[in-house]
Amino acid sequence: MQDNNTRDARDIQQRLEGLEIKASFMEDLLDQLNLTIYRQQELIDRLTHEVIQLRQQAPEGGSNGPRNLRDELPPHY
Repeated sequence: MQDNNTRDARDIQQRLEGLEIKASFMEDLLDQLNLTIYRQQELIDRLTHEVIQLRQQAPEGGSNGPRNLRDELPPHY
């Protein structure tokens, strides 16, 4: 009977260690994902700021209408 209890205790210990290892890997993965999301948000913020600046620099009149591709041909045509 005691041999059975010892085996059960070892099984429980091994399962607990396995869960601790998995939890450790999951914590590391979560940290990596959080860092990735943080960096992506920084990039989104920077790009949004650049788009706002470009819109402010763009001329107001005439650029919103349809463009004629012939106006964009090089002069030698």
